[in-house]
Amino acid sequence: MRRGRWRTTGSALARVLLVWAVSTLTLLALALLLPDFRLRSGDDDSVTQIGLTAAWGAGAFGLLSALVWPLLVRALLLVPALVLGLLVFFLNGSLLLIALSLIPSGRGEAAPETAVVVAAVMSAVASATSTALAVRDDEAYRRRLYRLAARRRARGGRGEPGAATPGVLMLQLDGVGYEALRHAAGSGVMPTVARWLDGSHRLTSWRTDWSSQTGASQLGILHGSAFDVPAFRWYEKDTGEVVVCNRPTSAAELQRRAIARTGDGGLLTLDGAGRGNLFSGGADQLALVLSVSARRGRANRSRAGYFAYFSDPANAVRTALSFAAEVVREVGQSLRARLRREQPRVARGGLYPLIRAFATVVERDVVVAAVIGDMLAGRTAIYADLVGYDEVAHHSGPRGRDTDQVLARIDRSLALLARVAEHAPREYRIVLLSDHGQSPGETFLARYGLTLKDLVRAGCGLPVSRRAGRSPSGAEARAAVLAALHRPVEEGEQAHPVRGPDPVVLASGNLGLISFPDLPGRATREQIERAHPALLATLANHPGVGFLLVDGEVLGPGGAVARLDEPDAAELLAPFGPGAVEAVRRTDGFPHVADVMVNSAYDPLTGTVHAFEEQIGSHGGLGGEQGHAFLMWPTVLSQPWAEEGAAGAGDAQADGAELVGAEAVHRVLRRWLREGDGPQVPLQDPRQEAASNGAFPSAAVPVQDENR
Repeated sequence: MRRGRWRTTGSALARVLLVWAVSTLTLLALALLLPDFRLRSGDDDSVTQIGLTAAWGAGAFGLLSALVWPLLVRALLLVPALVLGLLVFFLNGSLLLIALSLIPSGRGEAAPETAVVVAAVMSAVASATSTALAVRDDEAYRRRLYRLAARRRARGGRGEPGAATPGVLMLQLDGVGYEALRHAAGSGVMPTVARWLDGSHRLTSWRTDWSSQTGASQLGILHGSAFDVPAFRWYEKDTGEVVVCNRPTSAAELQRRAIARTGDGGLLTLDGAGRGNLFSGGADQLALVLSVSARRGRANRSRAGYFAYFSDPANAVRTALSFAAEVVREVGQSLRARLRREQPRVARGGLYPLIRAFATVVERDVVVAAVIGDMLAGRTAIYADLVGYDEVAHHSGPRGRDTDQVLARIDRSLALLARVAEHAPREYRIVLLSDHGQSPGETFLARYGLTLKDLVRAGCGLPVSRRAGRSPSGAEARAAVLAALHRPVEEGEQAHPVRGPDPVVLASGNLGLISFPDLPGRATREQIERAHPALLATLANHPGVGFLLVDGEVLGPGGAVARLDEPDAAELLAPFGPGAVEAVRRTDGFPHVADVMVNSAYDPLTGTVHAFEEQIGSHGGLGGEQGHAFLMWPTVLSQPWAEEGAAGAGDAQADGAELVGAEAVHRVLRRWLREGDGPQVPLQDPRQEAASNGAFPSAAVPVQDENR
């Protein structure tokens, strides 16, 4: 036993010495390359003296990074996360200047701006060397993982090394639709996903509610109820408030309502972790979760994950460099789109490059690092949301070079998590899923020269601004940025209680909501027509509008009217895809449904819609790929359409090709968490099941893409 302890100590010492040697050589190389950085007191210094000076400086910098950097980050807990990211280079450079000042005889000297560069390179090289050595020495790497896991369990985790029951890692690829994932896997953009589909995993689609957006879908997935979430934002007459899904106070209230309705804390209540989500799912380990971002408890605070990640200076430097590169990439891609006069196109200036970089780099890096920590701690259930694709698709469109690059980087993160899972103290089953898809199309404003609010005011006989305004574009990434900056997610006039008789017009992708504060309760068609005789006809006959919902009635172009309980309603909504009438009927029963729900026009041939926000890739209503999310699961788990209570029974869902609603996905995930040691029945080909029970046509079978 003593011999093993000496071997472990000797191996650790050897790794430290090797990292020190590499850092010393890096410092020498930088002294030769950079004119404002030197490691000698005069021209008479020998090579040995210069080498010793470099070794001294590298050692001092390494010690300061290990001992002082975590203290600096801890002292800056009240500094916004993005501000801390900007301070990374300054702090790292300051540590190097201190290290150089400790060199005897004043041999170390660097200009402040040069120190920043040297410190960044030194941190990156030391981190890369340490990682390479740890991976090369499997035994040392395994011991390191167990030490990390033990440390995390001591801070509250309950996973045990070698746990017999496998854990489930659920990764949400925000906004990636079923067809988008199939295309990315088939075209080589996501090789990790393609490899899984070729062997270990299966893929199906699931159909969202009418409100095809993260707030409704993730609430249903994590808490088992998406009831009374009619859109991304809506007006509640009983309080006079506008609820916005990505506002921390609204997210907390929606979570409270879901728990009260189901009587259950959520999907992650048993040793769970939530990372980067809108809602907690009942997890006791949380980071970057919007519904708890206002809490003051240090362990559960939404921003806690940022500081845990940036406490490593190498992480901070790497992410800061990637952040800057992403900003440059976005500016270049936006400029290229403008020069080529690509259409459709939306403005991508202002703070958007920073928001995109935050979503695709900072949020991804922090969430992935937190998930790695959860796996090393052996947590039973982990749910994390990667929002980068959704943010870029809103501004660049769902398909193209911009989004392909984001998906490729997400795929590399998946590969990293799979490698880490091999060293975790328990087996992990990796489930991929999304909350909705994205539908392309020119914005309503760009196509028709006015916003939905302008059209409503004109139909009500109210004055319309000569200068068309832009509807605010809400997304999860923007909310995460504001939470990281310690600022509430407010949206101008929509952040405050609504007063006055004017209609409240809100947008959720290609879904619009119109409410009349001066009409108590839910307004009927007769009440609206008495108050505003031209409004409903103006909306229903506009070429950019597909249909309206008014108090149980569907209104279409040419004066078409049908009650939802009549066959004519299904015919009127048929162009919007299977299940459209059921989705509209469900929303019609929500207590806080708007007086008038407006779905934009949809072209089945092109799959395009017209967003009422400034988005050329949108979601929130009916029409196209936005309503078709995906679910991808390991074959060792039962099939998602198996009946409750008979997991893996092989019975296809009654309506065929897709699971319907986020609540159905919640039930599937909950069943998978219960399954434990393996499949309860053999996996069968869905086509064989369909043929045996006639449940759905083979053309719509939810299996992996066979055309690749």
